[in-house]
Formats: sequence, C-alpha cells, structure tokens
Amino acid sequence: MSSGRRSRGGRRKRQRTILFTVEILVFIGLIVALFVALKWDKVEKETLEESEIYYNEELIQAMEESQAGSQEYQKLTGYKNIALFGVDAGETRTDSIIIASLNQENGNIKLCSVYRDTYLNLGNDTYNKANSAYAYGGPEQAIKMLNMNLDMTISDYITVNFQGLEDVINDLGGVQIDVQDVEIGFLNDYQTSIVQGLGGGKPTGETVIPVTTAGLQNLNGLQATAYCRIRYTRGDDFRRTERQRAVLQQIALKAKAADPATLNKIIDDVLPKVKTSLTAAEFAEYAARAATLNVVDTSGFPFDKVTGNMGKAGSSVVADDLKSNVTQLHQFLFDEAGYVPTSAVQDISSKIQNDRNSYGV
Repeated sequence: MSSGRRSRGGRRKRQRTILFTVEILVFIGLIVALFVALKWDKVEKETLEESEIYYNEELIQAMEESQAGSQEYQKLTGYKNIALFGVDAGETRTDSIIIASLNQENGNIKLCSVYRDTYLNLGNDTYNKANSAYAYGGPEQAIKMLNMNLDMTISDYITVNFQGLEDVINDLGGVQIDVQDVEIGFLNDYQTSIVQGLGGGKPTGETVIPVTTAGLQNLNGLQATAYCRIRYTRGDDFRRTERQRAVLQQIALKAKAADPATLNKIIDDVLPKVKTSLTAAEFAEYAARAATLNVVDTSGFPFDKVTGNMGKAGSSVVADDLKSNVTQLHQFLFDEAGYVPTSAVQDISSKIQNDRNSYGV
C-alpha cells in the first residue's frame, strides 16, 4: 500500500473518532444516565411546540408512505434524532452542533457534527454560518436549520455551556494532553479570555495557571477548555476539532475509572448548566437502556467541502454540493444507500451554489 493511501486512510479513521466538545453530553446521558434521571430537577427544561419546529412536508409524507410499504424513506422511521448544542460564554452562538441519532432497535448511536461555520439556510431563508441560527432564535431556530437543510426530523435538543466542560475535567482531576509549542500562547490567551468573561460571558474569578512548556502534561478544567478553543494554528477549525477529540478521549478514559462519588459530583456540577426539551420520562427510558446503548461511529458535516469568503457571512465552510452531502449524511446515520434529497434541499443546494459562484468560492 502506498504512503498516500495510508495517509488518506489515517485521516478518514481520525475523522470518525469522537468529535467536538459538546459530546460531553453523550458522556452525561449514557455513562451516568441513571444519575441524571434521579436528579432531573437540576436541569433547565423547555418544551418545544410542534409549530416551532420545521418539518419538510415532502419528507413526512414519504415517511408515512414508507410505513405503508414503500422502502425509500423507511430507515428514518426507526430512529430518535436529538440535536446537541455547545454554547459559547455568552450562550448565544453555538460553538458546537451535533446530531445524535439513536437506532431504536439495536441501541446504536451515531454522532455527526455540523461544522459551526457551515454556510446554510438558517431556517428563515437567510443564509449565514450555521452557528448563527441559535443566536437568532435559540434551539428552535437551530433545529429548524438542521431539519430544513439536511432532511431531518429532529424535535428535541440538549444544550450545555463550556463551564460544564471545565467542571467535569476538574472533578476528574484533569486530563493528560500533549501540548505543542505553537499552542502555548493561544492556550494561555484563551484562559485569560474565559476568566475575564470576554465574548459576552461573565467574569469567572478563576485563577489562570499558565502553561509554560510543551509536551504531555495534566491540564486542569480551565486549561483544557482553553486548549479546546484554539483555532488559529495551522489547520484552523478542523485542527481545533482534533484538539477537542483529544480532550474528550481523555475524559472518557478517566470517567470509566471514576468512582460513584466522583460521578455524582460531576452530575451535581454539570446538570444546572444543561438545558433540554426532553422529559423526565424520556431520560428515565434512556437511563434504563444505558447498558445497551453504544456510540458506534462519528463523523462531520459537510463531508465534501471548500472554504472561502461568502460575503456578509465571512469566511465559511461550504458544502461542495449540498445534495450529495445530504445523501452521504443519510447513508452515514441511517445506512440508507442512494438517498434522494427532497426538492426543498435541492433548492437550498442550488442557492448555495449560486452564492458560491457569486463570491468566487
């Protein structure tokens, strides 16, 4: 096998590991689901009205027909899809967006991150970066965006802010991260930014402990969260997601070895920073099934992409043909080969392509 093939294979393998910081929600929901169910009163709840969520009528009709015997959209009917949002300090724009898809039959979960700078219809025929939707209209608008652009039927969400990530890491005693020389300055700058409440958040009053040397070392919650937010080295936002994966992998390793008292403290610290539309009964159901639920694969959307300046949206990630990317998404999430996007998605795909041509991207 050539080194080029090995390199491409290695990149594909890395892309399918755990993605994005907000996946701590999966850790909360699966590893300690029972604790969550017992301490539900700590969570901020919000019921979403059906009228607030966009559902593609063409897609819904096709799904109904599939239940009557047609095969084309049958895969969609056996899954529970939930939007996971990680918010920034000001709790406006989503720093991370993930679709968690649960196969109701076998308990397998697949996670697909939507890159925050992806140029999409925000759910109101305004085109901008995906993370703008939450700022414009909260989780309802962000769900509309996902359903409209991706032919999804999401009706529930979970949101957590970055302070929750800090708390988990501190409760676990820190995480082991191999810090590179080029990352040190940015890591310390982000620590200061978080502590001072820059970007819309409130000052935290934490003590900044600067990282002074490169190499493998134990990072506390503030340091590790700052590390996750670095996006200005070579690789930009895509390299940033690699850092987030490294932190999440370390969290998962330490959580597996944590004692009940530590897990209980994590829940007490993190649940007040969680907001969701799920009911206590739904969480209890997932808690009862926790032992049978498994995250089996992860990926990022769009799969095929370019980057460039999209006018007022600024530097953006642009799907290299949204239609084909949506087909790949349904293949990934639902093992649905040859999925044909609805006419609404095809229209959005054409609009994005026209904008891309106009801006020379």
